[in-house]
Amino acid sequence: MEGGSNSDMKERMERQKGVNPKIEPFVPKKGYDPRELKSWAKRTGFVSTTFSGETERGGGHSRRDFDNGRDLNVSSNENVGFDLERGVNKTETVSPKIELDPILGRARNRGVEIEPISGSNNEGLRNGRGRGRGKGENLGRRTEMEPILRGHNEERKDARNENGNDGDSANGAVNGNGNGHIAQPATPVTEVPRKDDGNVDEEVGMGIYPNGEDPSYGGWHQSPRMKCGLRENPGVVPLMFYGLQHYLSLAGSLIFIPLITVPTMGGSDKDTADVVSTVLLLSGLTTILHSYFGTRLPLVQGSSFVYLAPALVIMNSEEYRNLADHKFRYIMRELQGAIIVGSIFQSFLGYSGLMSLFLRLVNPVVVAPTVAAVGLAFFSYGFPQAGSCVEISLPQILLILIFTLYLGGISIFGYRVFRIYAVPVSVMIIWAYAFFLTAGGAYNFKGCSPDIPNSNILIDACQKHANTMRHCRTDVSNAMRTAAWVRIPYPFQWGIPTFRLRTSIIMVIVSLVASIDSIGSYHSAAIRINLKPPTPGIVSRGIGLEGFCSVLAGLWGTGTGATTLTENVHTINATKVANRRAVQLGAVLLILFSFVGKIGAILASIPQALAAAVLCFTWALIVALGLSTLQYTQNASSRNIIIVGVSLFFGLSVPAYFQQYAPETGLILPGYLIPYAAASNGPVHTGNSQFNFAMNALLSLNMVVTLLVAFVLDNTVPGSRQERGVYAWSKAEDIMTDPSSLLDYSLPSRVARCFHWAKCVGT
Repeated sequence: MEGGSNSDMKERMERQKGVNPKIEPFVPKKGYDPRELKSWAKRTGFVSTTFSGETERGGGHSRRDFDNGRDLNVSSNENVGFDLERGVNKTETVSPKIELDPILGRARNRGVEIEPISGSNNEGLRNGRGRGRGKGENLGRRTEMEPILRGHNEERKDARNENGNDGDSANGAVNGNGNGHIAQPATPVTEVPRKDDGNVDEEVGMGIYPNGEDPSYGGWHQSPRMKCGLRENPGVVPLMFYGLQHYLSLAGSLIFIPLITVPTMGGSDKDTADVVSTVLLLSGLTTILHSYFGTRLPLVQGSSFVYLAPALVIMNSEEYRNLADHKFRYIMRELQGAIIVGSIFQSFLGYSGLMSLFLRLVNPVVVAPTVAAVGLAFFSYGFPQAGSCVEISLPQILLILIFTLYLGGISIFGYRVFRIYAVPVSVMIIWAYAFFLTAGGAYNFKGCSPDIPNSNILIDACQKHANTMRHCRTDVSNAMRTAAWVRIPYPFQWGIPTFRLRTSIIMVIVSLVASIDSIGSYHSAAIRINLKPPTPGIVSRGIGLEGFCSVLAGLWGTGTGATTLTENVHTINATKVANRRAVQLGAVLLILFSFVGKIGAILASIPQALAAAVLCFTWALIVALGLSTLQYTQNASSRNIIIVGVSLFFGLSVPAYFQQYAPETGLILPGYLIPYAAASNGPVHTGNSQFNFAMNALLSLNMVVTLLVAFVLDNTVPGSRQERGVYAWSKAEDIMTDPSSLLDYSLPSRVARCFHWAKCVGT
């Protein structure tokens, strides 16, 4: 055994010759002297590790990792240790980490930290550094922690009992008998492969580039399950295909909101076509802005369902019920003014940095019921509207379910066609089916005009058939005959917005709900794409830009704000595409389509029952996506179960209490619109009618009540960070220590130079 008298020069010569230096055990000469231990550690290159989730070190020391039997010296400026709150190892390496016990000089196996893709080799990892998290790592964090910590405690016990006697390492991979044997790398312990939703085998762990490829930017690369990662460039044609695929899978969220709002506002078929074109333009424009100046995640922006319920409340206010002339323009202008005010508040919340502080109070236990309540808010609208023509809506719902659940695993030319295109394909099939029913005379009634169903209300014999003809026939809409071939949407196309205090208060609160919805989407998308979570500053930047985009939506007049669509996470999971360029190219195509008036007219001609059936599935999907956020918490915790249950219950029950104060609306409005008519007749009565309207409207919205209850309970009821599933956002210091880790969120260089002072937005 070589003692401590060996010179450092001899060890350096051994390293140059490719020989691993022999490591002596630490044997104190007298008692325990920290200076003596420090001297031994400096001489042997030993680096200690602290088992603490709160301790961070970012020194410039060297770390000895073993990769394929080779000794690699890697300069480390990362945090070392375990994050006990998150259950993950803070040190990201590409080989099993070997540590030496300071007492026995033996190797300590901390377990494998990553696992290569099946069939790939380790040569694709350079400098011993690989970054990213696989889905399996997120699912197995807590289970991996227990054996590691247990092995650590057993080693400490062995060290006390043996008093320097040697023994095998924790996994029997290293012979540490104190005779100076060279420490060999332990055999990696691989996890059992899991299967993804598409029944395809997936290796658990980090995604490693096959064939030895390594991203030039050195950041966290895409998950191995992604067909096209964030920065990949497979070519213009594949990117255009991926972009169209991405937007087609979101068709239910992009185009069906105007089919609800415009007829409710009393607009014509031409108005519906114009609003659809405007929505396409704003969706493409805001998506491009977000991909460059927001969080830069490949997330599609569009008309959000968060704004739909408050918009319906404003539309059904008492002063607009009996308005006949220009009703659509009056309501649209008031919606524009309210959206602009609420969006300015949201933009200020983001760019001022207040969102970074607000993030500390927003956790999955708050996000999950709030997003679920957004979908549940339309349970009284969905099937009651679709049920007006069950021979169309019921087959539509069944076909979507068959495509997504039963045929989703079928691959055609390498693509899960039924899962990705479930909505557009099923809509085309049922639309054609409805056309044949209409052409075959299924909705022709004696003495009733097939062209103008609304005129049949004047004929007693046709009144009972008017609703069926209006919702089922495919030739009801005259949008194709009245829409222009080329029409470019422009700001203030409906007139100057109207600003009123009552509706502005409503939209300010709704913008908070939209921000919380987007926060959940950012976190889930980052994990799905296998990126490091954004910093609070980056999240604030995204929320601030969403506010600016909603201001644009208010200026153009879409009737709703423009935010991150909740369904983005489902789309990424279904298409396996998370490419920024693909989303940008798809957005450009969307803008071009918005200039063709006939495209908006075709979409506006979809039968209302068919649109309602698609929305039933979309709203149910939003509920499921919201509740899936609970996977980041301790699901079995009685605390979380009670908070989520109470929040959802009162989020449905309290609005029902407010809605019962408007019984006369049942004589004026259809049954599916009655829940949105409580603002003018609610129980809140003060000396200010504007305040009365705002409070009655807000407390009749399911998502607002759910957010209020969940927010208060989650931030007052005691619970550990692990139990609550506190979002683990990255820290600003990570950019300083490892700039490449958050490179995917960085602003373009020229823009970043202009905002280098704005630390609160994560430039």
